[in-house]
Amino acid sequence: MSFSCLSAVSALIQTEVVSAVSLQVLVTASRALLLKQWDWKQEKCTRSWRAIHNVPVASMTFDCTSTLLATGGCDGTIKLWDVVKQYCTHNLKGSSGVVHLVEFHPDISRLQLFSSSVDCGIRIWDLRTSKCICVLESHYSAVTSLAFSPDGQTLISSGRDKICSVWDLKKKAVKRTVPVYEAVEGVVLLPGKSDYSQMGVKGEGLHFVTAGSKGVLRVWDSSSARCVFTQMLPDAPALNTEEADLDPRSLMQLLPMPRSNRLVTVTAEHNILIYQMPALTVQQQFVGYNDDILDVKFLGKDDTHIVVATNSSQLKVFELATNSCQILYGHTDSERTASPTFGKMTFIGRVHCVAQGSGHSNAVGSVACSRLKKAFLVSGSQDCTIKVWDLPDPLPDVGCDVMLMTARLTEKAHDKDVNSVTISPNDKLLASGSQDRTAKLWSLADMSLLGVFRGHSRGIWCVQFSPVDQVLATASADGSIKIWSIQDFSCLRTFEGHDASVLKVIFVSRGTQLVSSGSDGLVKLWTIKTNECVKTFDAHQDKVWALHASSKDDLMVTGSADSTITLWKECEMKQSKLQQELSNLLHEKKYLKALGIAISLDQPHTALRVIREIRQQEDGIQELEKTLLKLRQDQKESVLRYSVVWNTNSRSCLDAQAVLQVLLTHLIPEEILQYQGTRTHLEGLIPYTERHMQRIGRLLQASIFYVHSFKNCFPCH
Repeated sequence: MSFSCLSAVSALIQTEVVSAVSLQVLVTASRALLLKQWDWKQEKCTRSWRAIHNVPVASMTFDCTSTLLATGGCDGTIKLWDVVKQYCTHNLKGSSGVVHLVEFHPDISRLQLFSSSVDCGIRIWDLRTSKCICVLESHYSAVTSLAFSPDGQTLISSGRDKICSVWDLKKKAVKRTVPVYEAVEGVVLLPGKSDYSQMGVKGEGLHFVTAGSKGVLRVWDSSSARCVFTQMLPDAPALNTEEADLDPRSLMQLLPMPRSNRLVTVTAEHNILIYQMPALTVQQQFVGYNDDILDVKFLGKDDTHIVVATNSSQLKVFELATNSCQILYGHTDSERTASPTFGKMTFIGRVHCVAQGSGHSNAVGSVACSRLKKAFLVSGSQDCTIKVWDLPDPLPDVGCDVMLMTARLTEKAHDKDVNSVTISPNDKLLASGSQDRTAKLWSLADMSLLGVFRGHSRGIWCVQFSPVDQVLATASADGSIKIWSIQDFSCLRTFEGHDASVLKVIFVSRGTQLVSSGSDGLVKLWTIKTNECVKTFDAHQDKVWALHASSKDDLMVTGSADSTITLWKECEMKQSKLQQELSNLLHEKKYLKALGIAISLDQPHTALRVIREIRQQEDGIQELEKTLLKLRQDQKESVLRYSVVWNTNSRSCLDAQAVLQVLLTHLIPEEILQYQGTRTHLEGLIPYTERHMQRIGRLLQASIFYVHSFKNCFPCH
């Protein structure tokens, strides 16, 4: 079995910190005082230019035509850029301090720009004269967002002073002040043509949506200053009012998506939620930053989801097909909790908490559920105990009150933290691994101790039963993996290869192989029969805490302290088997099959190895000719393509020329010309072949000169 990386969800690390982004034509501003324009579809920068600001850009926006860009700087100035002609058109001075908000009036004929800085006023700039024509004053804290009415005569501003102001732009005066009772980070006007009765909107007056520190969306009637609808974050309990300003669920941005009639919010935890109007229901949710990944498991009948535990107090459930995420609230501690929780997944792919247990006196380090039937679960804790919990039968329906579980059995299991617990495939045995350097085998019927596995020199991080054999695998901080007999508790095999602690181990390929992950950031594939590491996967930059395989053994997921979750598919494990088979075929001199495998792996270097093995034989020329001519047409095409690459290197050019001699001598031109890209390949051969011939010519001349010199020095010979 082998895995190749399908995808990775990761935190983006940049050499330049981006301080502002505009997404119509994608432009970013960095602390290096550069503006960069991107072709986001091609994922490349098309141009960059100096921002002229003396300090970083704090805000930016495009006008409705996407041709004029405004940048607000930390130096109190505003620059306007003609993106098409690529020059600065305006330099607006007069703001006090950081300009944290810039917005064009939607009526382009007015040529007005609105801005706000640390003085809490809203400045209106006439772009014809480059002068500030008015300052709107009503907020006593930072102005965070502006929204214009369709006719352009009304402006709604929001602030962290917990109010929204409705402005008459003709009179440049406040028409109404709406108390929101939370720091408001974003405001969006509801389009007037849709039916929003599902949200309690009645009449045709202006209604707007606010998002702020309490993590809710509210719909307001501007004429009556009344809240007509409130939408909570999905699955989230209400925030504590006193601590709301610091809560990671606070909403930091609210953006409209007018073409699809949707709204987008961004939380303080960098999660992105997309709401569909007019019902204002959550359509999709994306997680922007995962922190340290501590554990990950496949979820659902066909492994359609993965559930992820991080340093955050929430669990995250990702749908693999869309990367959309459901966030599960409930635990109060970050990292780990002192109470195990059991959830139920509905047919629409959403997870709901249905049962919760309380009883451990310290953090729970591991939980395992029964295999044959979801009847019980086992938890291991830093309080050195193991508890067995009976699950409700039947499980409560979604929407019912969460049931409280009580521990049926409690056992003081180890002298130090219990890091891992696992249940045997027949639900009769339990294994536990501890920081006390031992693993133990228990009978689940009465939690009686059956035996102790001793041999590791440091703590054990993971224990796993084989799905087919009477053995147990343990992974330890001493850098080794051991396989133990559960009959006599003897160590059967030891695998060494990680440079640091082995944090996780699982059985794959129907129990014939192991996959391990470690503190060195590596994932390794081991063949149990030969004790050999057949593949090392290097896709993470930090400790790989999480590792799990799908029920069909065709997918694997890993999670790391580098904040990335990586999904792997089976093909690379197949490649490692093929690599082993290739070595065996070369040893047995079955060159045709060996070359076929190298071509199927699409590995030119491996194919070159086979060609060299053939040429080193006594009858190498004849063997090479026989092997190449027996290849299928598509395989010959691949070898021709490889030869072009080999021919560019003086070390492999002779092998390339040997292959070309066979193909060009024995194949008719019409057959060769049928190969895809043949003309390009042959044209690429000519300059390098001429260069090799010139080099060989110089070498021949030098050798002749050397021979003549030798004869002149030793004429008697």
